Amino acid sequence: MNYFLGIDFGTSGVRAIAIDVNGQIVALSRLDYAIRDCESWEITLYEIIASLPINIRQNIKKIVIDGTSATVVMCDRNGKVISSPMIYSDACDNDILEQVKAIAPPQHLVCNATSSFPKLMLLMQGETSNPEAYFLHQADWLSYLLHGRLGASDYHNALKLGYDPELLRYPDWLQAWLLKNPKLVLPKVFAPSTCVGIIQEAIASRLNLPLNCAIAAGTTDSNAAFFAAVGKPEIGTAVTSLGSTMVLKILSNRPVNNSHYGIYSHRFDHPTLGCLWLVGGASNVGGAVLRQFFNDHELQVLSDRIDPNISSPLDYYPLPKIGDRFPINDPHLIPRLEPHPNAPIEFLHGLLESIARIEAQGYALLQELGASPMQKIYTAGGGAKNRAWTKIRDRHLRIPMLDAIQPEAAYGAALLAKISP
Repeated sequence: MNYFLGIDFGTSGVRAIAIDVNGQIVALSRLDYAIRDCESWEITLYEIIASLPINIRQNIKKIVIDGTSATVVMCDRNGKVISSPMIYSDACDNDILEQVKAIAPPQHLVCNATSSFPKLMLLMQGETSNPEAYFLHQADWLSYLLHGRLGASDYHNALKLGYDPELLRYPDWLQAWLLKNPKLVLPKVFAPSTCVGIIQEAIASRLNLPLNCAIAAGTTDSNAAFFAAVGKPEIGTAVTSLGSTMVLKILSNRPVNNSHYGIYSHRFDHPTLGCLWLVGGASNVGGAVLRQFFNDHELQVLSDRIDPNISSPLDYYPLPKIGDRFPINDPHLIPRLEPHPNAPIEFLHGLLESIARIEAQGYALLQELGASPMQKIYTAGGGAKNRAWTKIRDRHLRIPMLDAIQPEAAYGAALLAKISP
Protein backbone atom coordinates (compact mmCIF):
# COMPACT_ATOMS: atom_id res chain seq x y z
CA MET A 1 0.00 0.00 0.00
CA ASN A 2 1.26 3.46 -0.92
CA TYR A 3 0.69 6.43 1.37
CA PHE A 4 0.97 10.18 0.82
CA LEU A 5 2.12 12.57 3.52
CA GLY A 6 1.16 16.19 4.00
CA ILE A 7 2.95 18.31 6.62
CA ASP A 8 1.52 21.67 7.63
CA PHE A 9 3.79 24.24 9.28
CA GLY A 10 1.07 26.69 10.29
CA THR A 11 0.70 29.66 12.57
CA SER A 12 -0.35 27.55 15.56
CA GLY A 13 1.73 24.40 15.23
CA VAL A 14 2.75 21.53 12.98
CA ARG A 15 0.42 18.81 11.72
CA ALA A 16 1.23 15.70 9.68
CA ILE A 17 -1.45 13.63 7.94
CA ALA A 18 -0.87 10.49 5.91
CA ILE A 19 -3.56 9.28 3.51
CA ASP A 20 -4.03 6.22 1.34
CA VAL A 21 -4.76 6.12 -2.40
CA ASN A 22 -8.46 6.71 -1.67
CA GLY A 23 -7.78 9.85 0.36
CA GLN A 24 -8.59 8.21 3.67
CA ILE A 25 -6.55 9.37 6.68
CA VAL A 26 -4.35 6.56 8.03
CA ALA A 27 -2.22 8.57 10.49
CA LEU A 28 -2.22 12.03 12.10
CA SER A 29 0.29 13.73 14.37
CA ARG A 30 0.50 17.19 16.01
CA LEU A 31 3.42 19.07 17.55
CA ASP A 32 4.18 22.61 18.64
CA TYR A 33 7.11 24.59 17.25
CA ALA A 34 8.76 28.00 17.54
CA ILE A 35 7.95 29.83 14.32
CA ARG A 36 10.84 32.29 14.74
CA ASP A 37 13.46 29.57 15.24
CA CYS A 38 14.71 27.60 12.21
CA GLU A 39 16.35 25.03 14.48
CA SER A 40 12.89 24.36 15.90
CA TRP A 41 11.55 23.95 12.35
CA GLU A 42 14.16 21.30 11.59
CA ILE A 43 13.77 19.40 14.86
CA THR A 44 9.98 19.40 14.57
CA LEU A 45 10.06 18.27 10.93
CA TYR A 46 12.02 15.14 11.82
CA GLU A 47 10.09 14.52 15.04
CA ILE A 48 6.68 14.72 13.44
CA ILE A 49 7.64 12.28 10.68
CA ALA A 50 9.19 9.92 13.24
CA SER A 51 6.00 10.07 15.33
CA LEU A 52 3.98 8.34 12.60
CA PRO A 53 3.57 4.54 12.76
CA ILE A 54 6.56 2.79 11.22
CA ASN A 55 4.44 0.71 8.84
CA ILE A 56 3.06 3.98 7.42
CA ARG A 57 6.48 5.63 7.13
CA GLN A 58 7.96 2.65 5.29
CA ASN A 59 5.36 3.03 2.53
CA ILE A 60 5.18 6.80 1.95
CA LYS A 61 5.39 7.51 -1.77
CA LYS A 62 5.45 11.33 -1.74
CA ILE A 63 5.65 14.19 0.78
CA VAL A 64 4.31 17.74 0.38
CA ILE A 65 5.05 20.46 2.94
CA ASP A 66 3.06 23.67 3.30
CA GLY A 67 4.30 26.72 5.20
CA THR A 68 3.00 30.08 6.29
CA SER A 69 2.87 32.50 3.37
CA ALA A 70 5.75 35.01 3.17
CA THR A 71 7.72 33.40 6.01
CA VAL A 72 11.25 33.53 4.63
CA VAL A 73 14.93 32.84 5.37
CA MET A 74 18.33 33.49 3.81
CA CYS A 75 20.80 30.60 3.48
CA ASP A 76 24.37 30.10 2.36
CA ARG A 77 25.39 27.71 -0.44
CA ASN A 78 25.35 24.80 2.04
CA GLY A 79 21.76 25.46 3.10
CA LYS A 80 22.75 26.89 6.47
CA VAL A 81 20.43 29.65 7.61
CA ILE A 82 22.38 32.93 7.83
CA SER A 83 19.54 35.22 8.96
CA SER A 84 16.76 35.03 11.49
CA PRO A 85 13.53 34.14 9.68
CA MET A 86 11.01 36.85 8.91
CA ILE A 87 7.54 35.43 9.48
CA TYR A 88 4.25 35.97 7.67
CA SER A 89 3.14 38.89 9.85
CA ASP A 90 6.44 40.82 9.90
CA ALA A 91 6.07 44.13 8.05
CA CYS A 92 8.89 46.08 6.42
CA ASP A 93 9.18 49.80 7.09
CA ASN A 94 8.37 52.61 4.67
CA ASP A 95 11.99 53.02 3.58
CA ILE A 96 12.05 49.46 2.25
CA LEU A 97 8.62 49.86 0.66
CA GLU A 98 9.74 52.98 -1.18
CA GLN A 99 12.67 50.99 -2.58
CA VAL A 100 10.28 48.23 -3.67
CA LYS A 101 7.95 50.72 -5.34
CA ALA A 102 10.87 52.14 -7.29
CA ILE A 103 11.51 48.68 -8.77
CA ALA A 104 8.15 46.91 -9.09
CA PRO A 105 5.16 48.00 -11.20
CA PRO A 106 2.64 50.28 -9.46
CA GLN A 107 0.20 48.47 -7.16
CA HIS A 108 1.98 45.12 -7.61
CA LEU A 109 1.36 42.47 -4.96
CA VAL A 110 4.98 42.75 -3.79
CA CYS A 111 4.37 46.36 -2.71
CA ASN A 112 2.65 45.06 0.41
CA ALA A 113 4.75 45.50 3.56
CA THR A 114 4.41 41.80 4.51
CA SER A 115 5.15 40.32 1.06
CA SER A 116 8.27 38.24 0.42
CA PHE A 117 10.07 40.68 -1.89
CA PRO A 118 10.34 43.56 0.62
CA LYS A 119 11.64 41.06 3.16
CA LEU A 120 14.21 39.91 0.62
CA MET A 121 15.41 43.49 0.16
CA LEU A 122 15.65 43.96 3.92
CA LEU A 123 17.59 40.71 4.44
CA MET A 124 19.95 41.57 1.57
CA GLN A 125 20.96 44.78 3.32
CA GLY A 126 22.40 42.78 6.20
CA GLU A 127 24.12 40.13 4.07
CA THR A 128 27.66 41.00 2.98
CA SER A 129 29.94 38.12 3.96
CA ASN A 130 28.74 35.16 1.86
CA PRO A 131 29.66 34.68 -1.81
CA GLU A 132 26.15 33.33 -2.48
CA ALA A 133 22.89 33.92 -0.65
CA TYR A 134 19.86 31.71 -1.27
CA PHE A 135 16.45 33.16 -0.53
CA LEU A 136 13.87 30.54 0.50
CA HIS A 137 10.38 30.35 1.90
CA GLN A 138 9.58 28.25 4.94
CA ALA A 139 8.23 25.32 2.90
CA ASP A 140 11.21 25.57 0.49
CA TRP A 141 13.82 25.21 3.22
CA LEU A 142 11.97 22.42 5.04
CA SER A 143 11.63 20.46 1.79
CA TYR A 144 15.34 21.03 1.10
CA LEU A 145 16.18 19.32 4.40
CA LEU A 146 14.55 16.19 2.98
CA HIS A 147 15.65 16.19 -0.68
CA GLY A 148 18.90 18.19 -0.42
CA ARG A 149 18.26 20.22 -3.60
CA LEU A 150 18.90 23.82 -2.56
CA GLY A 151 16.95 26.56 -4.31
CA ALA A 152 13.53 25.14 -5.22
CA SER A 153 10.11 26.65 -4.57
CA ASP A 154 6.52 26.50 -5.84
CA TYR A 155 4.03 28.80 -7.61
CA HIS A 156 2.11 29.53 -4.42
CA ASN A 157 4.94 30.55 -2.12
CA ALA A 158 6.76 32.43 -4.89
CA LEU A 159 3.76 34.62 -5.80
CA LYS A 160 4.54 37.26 -3.14
CA LEU A 161 8.17 37.21 -4.23
CA GLY A 162 7.07 38.52 -7.62
CA TYR A 163 6.97 35.29 -9.66
CA ASP A 164 4.50 35.50 -12.56
CA PRO A 165 2.32 32.35 -12.55
CA GLU A 166 0.79 33.19 -15.95
CA LEU A 167 4.13 33.59 -17.75
CA LEU A 168 5.76 30.94 -15.50
CA ARG A 169 8.89 33.00 -14.89
CA TYR A 170 10.25 35.85 -12.84
CA PRO A 171 9.14 39.11 -14.51
CA ASP A 172 11.54 41.42 -16.36
CA TRP A 173 11.64 44.02 -13.58
CA LEU A 174 12.72 41.39 -11.06
CA GLN A 175 15.31 39.85 -13.38
CA ALA A 176 16.77 43.32 -14.01
CA TRP A 177 17.08 43.86 -10.26
CA LEU A 178 18.77 40.45 -9.89
CA LEU A 179 21.47 41.47 -12.36
CA LYS A 180 22.46 44.19 -9.87
CA ASN A 181 22.63 41.61 -7.07
CA PRO A 182 24.73 38.79 -8.56
CA LYS A 183 25.38 37.02 -5.24
CA LEU A 184 21.65 36.45 -4.70
CA VAL A 185 20.06 33.16 -5.82
CA LEU A 186 16.29 33.01 -6.13
CA PRO A 187 14.64 29.58 -6.15
CA LYS A 188 13.64 27.72 -9.27
CA VAL A 189 9.85 27.54 -9.22
CA PHE A 190 7.83 24.34 -9.71
CA ALA A 191 4.13 23.58 -9.78
CA PRO A 192 2.91 22.39 -6.35
CA SER A 193 3.10 18.59 -6.06
CA THR A 194 5.81 18.32 -8.76
CA CYS A 195 8.62 16.02 -7.64
CA VAL A 196 11.68 18.16 -6.86
CA GLY A 197 13.89 15.34 -5.60
CA ILE A 198 14.10 12.00 -3.84
CA ILE A 199 14.60 11.69 -0.09
CA GLN A 200 18.27 11.84 0.92
CA GLU A 201 19.55 8.39 1.82
CA ALA A 202 20.70 9.37 5.31
CA ILE A 203 17.33 10.99 6.10
CA ALA A 204 15.46 7.99 4.74
CA SER A 205 17.46 5.66 6.96
CA ARG A 206 17.03 7.88 10.01
CA LEU A 207 13.24 8.20 9.60
CA ASN A 208 12.47 4.74 8.13
CA LEU A 209 11.26 6.22 4.86
CA PRO A 210 11.61 4.33 1.55
CA LEU A 211 14.64 5.28 -0.55
CA ASN A 212 12.36 6.19 -3.48
CA CYS A 213 10.14 8.55 -1.45
CA ALA A 214 9.53 11.67 -3.58
CA ILE A 215 9.71 15.15 -2.06
CA ALA A 216 7.45 17.48 -3.99
CA ALA A 217 7.12 21.23 -4.36
CA GLY A 218 4.93 22.60 -1.59
CA THR A 219 2.27 25.25 -1.09
CA THR A 220 1.09 27.82 1.44
CA ASP A 221 -0.92 26.93 4.52
CA SER A 222 -4.00 28.83 3.32
CA ASN A 223 -4.03 27.07 -0.04
CA ALA A 224 -3.55 23.69 1.63
CA ALA A 225 -6.49 24.55 3.88
CA PHE A 226 -8.61 25.24 0.77
CA PHE A 227 -7.87 21.81 -0.71
CA ALA A 228 -8.54 20.17 2.65
CA ALA A 229 -11.90 21.89 2.89
CA VAL A 230 -13.15 20.94 -0.58
CA GLY A 231 -11.59 17.49 -0.91
CA LYS A 232 -12.18 17.15 -4.67
CA PRO A 233 -11.47 20.41 -6.56
CA GLU A 234 -14.23 21.61 -8.91
CA ILE A 235 -14.56 24.88 -10.82
CA GLY A 236 -16.84 27.28 -8.95
CA THR A 237 -16.15 25.77 -5.54
CA ALA A 238 -15.63 28.43 -2.87
CA VAL A 239 -14.31 28.33 0.67
CA THR A 240 -15.00 30.85 3.40
CA SER A 241 -12.57 30.69 6.30
CA LEU A 242 -14.22 32.22 9.36
CA GLY A 243 -11.35 32.70 11.75
CA SER A 244 -10.13 35.90 13.38
CA THR A 245 -10.51 37.39 9.89
CA MET A 246 -12.65 36.29 6.94
CA VAL A 247 -10.92 34.86 3.87
CA LEU A 248 -12.85 34.07 0.68
CA LYS A 249 -11.49 31.87 -2.14
CA ILE A 250 -13.06 30.60 -5.38
CA LEU A 251 -11.58 27.97 -7.68
CA SER A 252 -11.84 29.67 -11.07
CA ASN A 253 -10.96 28.79 -14.65
CA ARG A 254 -9.44 32.26 -15.07
CA PRO A 255 -7.31 34.47 -12.82
CA VAL A 256 -8.52 37.69 -11.20
CA ASN A 257 -5.98 40.19 -9.93
CA ASN A 258 -7.03 43.55 -8.57
CA SER A 259 -4.55 45.30 -6.31
CA HIS A 260 -7.09 47.95 -5.35
CA TYR A 261 -9.11 45.32 -3.48
CA GLY A 262 -6.20 43.10 -2.47
CA ILE A 263 -7.43 40.32 -4.77
CA TYR A 264 -4.89 37.94 -6.29
CA SER A 265 -4.86 34.48 -7.85
CA HIS A 266 -2.78 31.37 -7.18
CA ARG A 267 -2.21 29.02 -10.10
CA PHE A 268 -3.31 25.42 -9.67
CA ASP A 269 -2.49 22.91 -12.42
CA HIS A 270 -4.89 19.98 -12.12
CA PRO A 271 -4.16 16.75 -14.06
CA THR A 272 -7.70 16.54 -15.49
CA LEU A 273 -9.24 20.01 -15.05
CA GLY A 274 -6.23 21.85 -16.49
CA CYS A 275 -4.95 25.25 -15.41
CA LEU A 276 -7.17 26.64 -12.64
CA TRP A 277 -6.86 29.64 -10.32
CA LEU A 278 -7.53 30.15 -6.65
CA VAL A 279 -9.00 33.66 -6.58
CA GLY A 280 -9.21 35.20 -3.13
CA GLY A 281 -9.61 38.20 -0.91
CA ALA A 282 -9.36 38.72 2.85
CA SER A 283 -11.39 41.02 5.08
CA ASN A 284 -10.49 42.19 8.58
CA VAL A 285 -14.02 41.52 9.79
CA GLY A 286 -14.47 38.17 11.52
CA GLY A 287 -14.05 36.37 14.79
CA ALA A 288 -11.61 38.89 16.25
CA VAL A 289 -14.46 41.40 16.51
CA LEU A 290 -16.73 38.88 18.22
CA ARG A 291 -13.98 38.15 20.78
CA GLN A 292 -13.91 41.80 21.75
CA PHE A 293 -17.42 41.49 23.16
CA PHE A 294 -18.15 37.80 23.92
CA ASN A 295 -16.36 34.74 25.30
CA ASP A 296 -16.87 31.21 23.94
CA HIS A 297 -19.67 30.36 26.36
CA GLU A 298 -21.56 33.58 25.66
CA LEU A 299 -21.24 33.10 21.92
CA GLN A 300 -22.69 29.61 22.12
CA VAL A 301 -25.55 30.43 24.50
CA LEU A 302 -26.59 33.65 22.74
CA SER A 303 -26.26 32.16 19.23
CA ASP A 304 -28.62 29.32 20.22
CA ARG A 305 -31.24 31.92 21.16
CA ILE A 306 -31.04 33.85 17.86
CA ASP A 307 -33.78 33.24 15.27
CA PRO A 308 -31.63 33.13 12.12
CA ASN A 309 -34.68 33.33 9.85
CA ILE A 310 -35.35 36.90 10.95
CA SER A 311 -33.09 39.62 9.59
CA SER A 312 -31.45 41.96 12.09
CA PRO A 313 -32.13 45.67 11.38
CA LEU A 314 -28.63 46.58 12.64
CA ASP A 315 -26.15 47.53 9.94
CA TYR A 316 -22.55 47.29 11.20
CA TYR A 317 -19.11 47.17 9.62
CA PRO A 318 -17.49 45.27 12.49
CA LEU A 319 -13.73 45.83 12.32
CA PRO A 320 -11.36 45.17 15.23
CA LYS A 321 -9.46 48.35 14.33
CA ILE A 322 -9.44 51.07 11.66
CA GLY A 323 -9.06 49.93 8.05
CA ASP A 324 -10.10 47.09 5.75
CA ARG A 325 -8.77 45.57 2.53
CA PHE A 326 -11.69 43.71 1.01
CA PRO A 327 -14.47 44.05 -0.11
CA ILE A 328 -13.93 47.72 0.81
CA ASN A 329 -10.34 48.82 0.42
CA ASP A 330 -9.97 51.75 2.76
CA PRO A 331 -7.09 51.87 5.27
CA HIS A 332 -8.98 54.63 7.10
CA LEU A 333 -12.34 52.86 7.29
CA ILE A 334 -13.81 53.42 10.75
CA PRO A 335 -15.40 50.41 12.51
CA ARG A 336 -19.17 50.83 12.60
CA LEU A 337 -20.55 49.24 15.77
CA GLU A 338 -23.38 51.60 16.64
CA PRO A 339 -26.10 51.63 17.75
CA HIS A 340 -25.24 49.18 20.52
CA PRO A 341 -28.48 47.71 21.88
CA ASN A 342 -28.78 46.89 25.58
CA ALA A 343 -29.70 43.26 24.87
CA PRO A 344 -26.52 41.22 24.10
CA ILE A 345 -28.49 38.81 21.91
CA GLU A 346 -29.60 41.66 19.63
CA PHE A 347 -26.04 42.99 19.41
CA LEU A 348 -24.63 39.55 18.50
CA HIS A 349 -27.41 39.03 15.97
CA GLY A 350 -26.47 42.34 14.35
CA LEU A 351 -22.78 41.42 14.23
CA LEU A 352 -23.39 38.00 12.66
CA GLU A 353 -25.86 39.48 10.17
CA SER A 354 -23.41 42.22 9.17
CA ILE A 355 -20.48 39.85 8.68
CA ALA A 356 -22.70 37.64 6.50
CA ARG A 357 -23.69 40.69 4.48
CA ILE A 358 -20.03 41.63 3.96
CA GLU A 359 -19.21 38.03 2.95
CA ALA A 360 -21.95 38.16 0.30
CA GLN A 361 -20.61 41.52 -0.87
CA GLY A 362 -17.11 40.02 -1.17
CA TYR A 363 -18.24 37.08 -3.28
CA ALA A 364 -20.32 39.41 -5.46
CA LEU A 365 -17.19 41.49 -6.08
CA LEU A 366 -15.11 38.43 -7.02
CA GLN A 367 -17.83 37.41 -9.49
CA GLU A 368 -18.12 40.94 -10.87
CA LEU A 369 -14.37 41.04 -11.52
CA GLY A 370 -14.44 37.78 -13.48
CA ALA A 371 -14.11 34.74 -11.19
CA SER A 372 -15.98 31.61 -12.25
CA PRO A 373 -19.64 31.47 -11.09
CA MET A 374 -19.96 29.96 -7.62
CA GLN A 375 -21.55 26.53 -7.36
CA LYS A 376 -21.14 25.78 -3.64
CA ILE A 377 -19.42 27.15 -0.56
CA TYR A 378 -17.49 25.19 2.05
CA THR A 379 -16.90 26.77 5.44
CA ALA A 380 -13.73 26.36 7.48
CA GLY A 381 -12.51 27.92 10.71
CA GLY A 382 -14.13 28.33 14.11
CA GLY A 383 -17.15 30.18 12.75
CA ALA A 384 -18.20 27.08 10.82
CA LYS A 385 -19.45 25.55 14.08
CA ASN A 386 -22.00 28.33 14.72
CA ARG A 387 -25.26 26.99 13.29
CA ALA A 388 -27.21 30.24 13.68
CA TRP A 389 -24.51 32.11 11.80
CA THR A 390 -24.56 29.45 9.06
CA LYS A 391 -28.31 29.93 8.56
CA ILE A 392 -27.93 33.71 8.49
CA ARG A 393 -25.19 33.35 5.87
CA ASP A 394 -27.41 31.03 3.87
CA ARG A 395 -30.05 33.78 3.65
CA HIS A 396 -27.52 36.23 2.24
CA LEU A 397 -25.51 33.94 -0.03
CA ARG A 398 -28.23 31.70 -1.49
CA ILE A 399 -25.60 29.15 -2.57
CA PRO A 400 -25.42 25.53 -1.34
CA MET A 401 -23.34 25.56 1.85
CA LEU A 402 -21.29 22.67 3.21
CA ASP A 403 -18.97 22.06 6.13
CA ALA A 404 -15.30 21.65 5.29
CA ILE A 405 -14.39 18.07 4.39
CA GLN A 406 -11.35 18.30 6.68
CA PRO A 407 -10.29 21.24 8.85
CA GLU A 408 -6.57 20.40 8.87
CA ALA A 409 -4.38 22.04 6.19
CA ALA A 410 -2.07 19.01 6.35
CA TYR A 411 -4.85 16.98 4.73
CA GLY A 412 -4.84 19.40 1.77
CA ALA A 413 -1.06 19.01 1.48
CA ALA A 414 -1.50 15.21 1.51
CA LEU A 415 -4.10 15.46 -1.27
CA LEU A 416 -1.62 17.48 -3.30
CA ALA A 417 0.97 14.77 -2.71
CA LYS A 418 -1.45 12.24 -4.18
CA ILE A 419 -1.66 14.23 -7.42
CA SER A 420 0.75 13.06 -10.12
CA PRO A 421 3.40 13.65 -11.32
